[in-house]
Formats: sequence, C-alpha cells, structure tokens
Amino acid sequence: MIRVGIVGATGYAGAELVRILSGHPDVELTVLTSRQYAGVPFEEIYPAMSGIIGLVCEEYEQDSFCDKVDFAFTAVPHKIPMKLIPGLIDRGIKVVDLSADFRFNDVLKYEEHYQPHTAKDLVDKSVYGLCEVYHKKVKNASLVGNPGCYPTSLILPLAPLIKSGIIDTNTIISDSKSGVSGAGRSVSLTTHFCEVNESFKAYKVAEHRHNPEMEEVLSDIAERQVLITFVPHLIPISRGMLTTVYATLNNDSSPDEIRSCLTSFYKESPFVRICPENIMPNISSVRGTNYCDIGFTIDKRVNRIILVSVIDNLVKGAAGQAVQNMNIMLGLKETKGLDNVPFPI
Repeated sequence: MIRVGIVGATGYAGAELVRILSGHPDVELTVLTSRQYAGVPFEEIYPAMSGIIGLVCEEYEQDSFCDKVDFAFTAVPHKIPMKLIPGLIDRGIKVVDLSADFRFNDVLKYEEHYQPHTAKDLVDKSVYGLCEVYHKKVKNASLVGNPGCYPTSLILPLAPLIKSGIIDTNTIISDSKSGVSGAGRSVSLTTHFCEVNESFKAYKVAEHRHNPEMEEVLSDIAERQVLITFVPHLIPISRGMLTTVYATLNNDSSPDEIRSCLTSFYKESPFVRICPENIMPNISSVRGTNYCDIGFTIDKRVNRIILVSVIDNLVKGAAGQAVQNMNIMLGLKETKGLDNVPFPI
C-alpha cells in the first residue's frame, strides 16, 4: 500500500482528496494535517466520513509527516506550499500541489499575479498536471502543479483544435460559471448564502488569476503567444463548472472534422467524454466525478465554433485530477480510485 498524507485536509479540496483516496485500492491515508482543526477527528469536521476515516487531524511537522508518507498532496493556500515542498522533495517524497505555486513555467509571471516565489529552483522541475495534455511529463515528475479549475475546463476543449490549427488563436473568448465551493471553505461575505442565493454575477472580469495560467499553457500548446478574453461568473450551486468558449475557425471545418479532431486527441483519455451531435453537456452529469464532458456547435453565419465543457470543480478541477496525477506518477492505472459511476439524476 502507498502511504499518503494530505497537507490541508479540511478545506473543500482537501476533504475531496480524503473522500476519493479513502476508496483507492492502493492507498492508505496515514496523515491529515490542519492548522485550524489540529487534534480534532476528521469525522467530526465532516460527519459524512464517520466510520470511514478514523484519523485525527494534526499540525504539520516535517519530520513526523515525512516518516509516515510515501506520497503527499498539498491542499493549502498559495505561498504555503513553496515553503513546505522543498523539504518533501529532499526526502524523496513525490508531491502534487493543488495551489498555484508550481503551475507556472515563468516565475516572473507567477510573481506578477501572486507573490514572490521562494522555491524558484523547483519551478523548473515541476510539471503542469493537465493529465490529458502532459501525460508523458507527469509520468516522470516528482512534483506536479495541479491545474486550476477554470483552466482545466477551458484548455481541454481548446487543446485539440489549437494543435490541429483549426481555430484562430487570436479570437478566443471564454466565459465560465462556477459553483460557490470554488471560493473555498473560509467564510466571506461574497459567498454568504444570502449574497449568492438567487443571484448570478460576473467577477474579477479580465483580471482573474487563472487568466495568465491559461495563456501560458495555451501558448505552449500553440507554440506561439496566445492571449484570451476570459470572464468568470459565480452561480448559486455548491459544485460544478460550465465553460463556454468562442473562437473563429481558420477554414470551413465541418462538424464531422471537429468531432474527429476531438475524439482522436482524447481517444486514450478515459475522463474526457465528447457529447453526441446536437447535445450540450450539463453540470449535473459530471457531479462528483472526474469527467470533463465537451460539446460544440458551429455558427456558420460567422464561421465561429462554440465549445461547451463541464466539470466538477472540486474533482476534475481539483482533487480528482490530483489523484489522476498521482496514479500516473506512480505507474498505477490512471482511473484507480476515480472510476465511480455518475449520478443519473
């Protein structure tokens, strides 16, 4: 069994890691850390896990943590992982980091949108963990920066079309709608029930921190600079994300050619599902799963493709993708611990 520890197990992403890994056939959860809930049994924080997880949360202490784990997830806010991860890597422990600290190849770009980076030497060694695009790199990595939820939902539908030259990368516009859990578990006025219920709003328009992350990855895929217009929205649901992407086609590509491009690119990707013709994906179809469903249509009047993707922001957008990365890094079957059947209703 692989001994796994989670740093920051009581946030929403951390709790999803606990939920998923508790059913992983090759994993034994050995350490759950939490600054706020040190000394408290995990099942008291999340009663749904009563009788399933018997661990008590503890303060993070490097030597004690490292002695108990073979693999680690860091599910804590930006800036904290860059302080902890060098010590884990030095002890030979592989890590998937769910913050933004190791997502960027360009440290200056990270520092422009977050804060000064204190582990710059590891940035060059980390791999961006979008499994379906960087599978080979993930397989050989010791440190993976798990992608953000918005980038996952946007890059997956775009990557095949950019690779094949089907779309004009100068015309990409996207809007995304996220459930409230994307804001994390900490209390804030903007995610208060009375502020969110029966509401629907755009926020951080053209200045969301995920924007530069998406542009860096899309530019890498295109092998030239790609800039996009991105507008995130908050919708009154707990979990789930729907992204709509608009782009001009370079040629008169037919729906069959687009579908062939998508299905060919993802033929060995078990968690990407291309919707049938004339069907658009629904958030409810991926709830609690690691799937990304993608649908599209072509607006022939303006020669523009409209792509729609859905994910569960806490699973494929966070914890599920992190476990998928772990499986790849450890040479396990990619779907282990993640092959639960979606809810039909």
